[in-house]
Amino acid sequence: MPPLTCRRFPLPRQRRSTLTWPLIAAAAIAAAFASPDVPAAPAADAAERARAVARVAADDHNACAAIRPFYWEIGDTGGALASGSVRRPGLPDTVEAGTVLAIASASKWLWGAYAVQRRQGVPTEEDIRHLNFRAGYSDFSWCRPGQTVGQCQVFRRNDEVDPRTEGRFDYSGGHMQHHAVLLGLGGLDNAGLALELRSQLGMDIRLTYSQPQPAGGVVTSAEDYARFLRKLLGGELHLGRQLGERAVCTNRLHCPGQAVHTPVPLREAWHYGLGYWIEDDPRTGDGSFSSAGAFGFYPWITADRSHYGLISRRGPAGSGHASAQCGRLLRDAWQASPP
Repeated sequence: MPPLTCRRFPLPRQRRSTLTWPLIAAAAIAAAFASPDVPAAPAADAAERARAVARVAADDHNACAAIRPFYWEIGDTGGALASGSVRRPGLPDTVEAGTVLAIASASKWLWGAYAVQRRQGVPTEEDIRHLNFRAGYSDFSWCRPGQTVGQCQVFRRNDEVDPRTEGRFDYSGGHMQHHAVLLGLGGLDNAGLALELRSQLGMDIRLTYSQPQPAGGVVTSAEDYARFLRKLLGGELHLGRQLGERAVCTNRLHCPGQAVHTPVPLREAWHYGLGYWIEDDPRTGDGSFSSAGAFGFYPWITADRSHYGLISRRGPAGSGHASAQCGRLLRDAWQASPP
């Protein structure tokens, strides 16, 4: 299949909220952390963008209100440009940049970057088939914490290939579990798998595994995942220079012969790259690259590769798309030109 290129869509102008919020990013911070590859915004412009995002994050009447409490951050290759923690009224819980939590399927982007890095930027066709979920491993259930990668792969029906899905996109952790075994990692436990990923992504990225599952077992913090996103943005990791390549259709209503199952609502048609989503639905998408987790952890890189962002939270299972709705609003607010 020839590689697909995600479409770019202009971002809508964000309506200003009437809520007030403390200034998040001062001009000095924006100047200190400006990306060397992207012209720095004027000081007043950066400060107004930060205020606009903070107002949207704290709004009681939009998609962000439903996912509280959460931490959000937007930055570029130099570091965070704006950030904040939003509480849920009446509850003491808060999420900060350093809060360590399970990120579920946001692990997939880390695994994709690891695999491409290990291949020095040239993944094999077999790698690609497993990373964009066309290898037929559709019956994955879960891993026990004390298992190795290989023991998990043969647990229950995790290692079974479904001929009905082979060659077609089917969202399942089984593809990456089998891929890890193919790469010789079957004997690794949680600690060994974490060390192996860090050997390619960088030892400065702190992460552990709660179960030896490449597609969903990572436990980490927003500040560490942001380091990973900055490496993608800056081209330090090979996958960052290949975002949007080798993408496949994921919505069976749009491509019934190419896709079987997606967790994204069928009213939206996204593509999938090597361990990450491309939010390029013609009606609602802005072309961003992302990797939402089941508990609401939601990282992204903008379509123009100028900025990253993330939402960190502990939500109930199935919270990923709700975080994505809030994330879109935050991106819109940042991109909209200050008045």
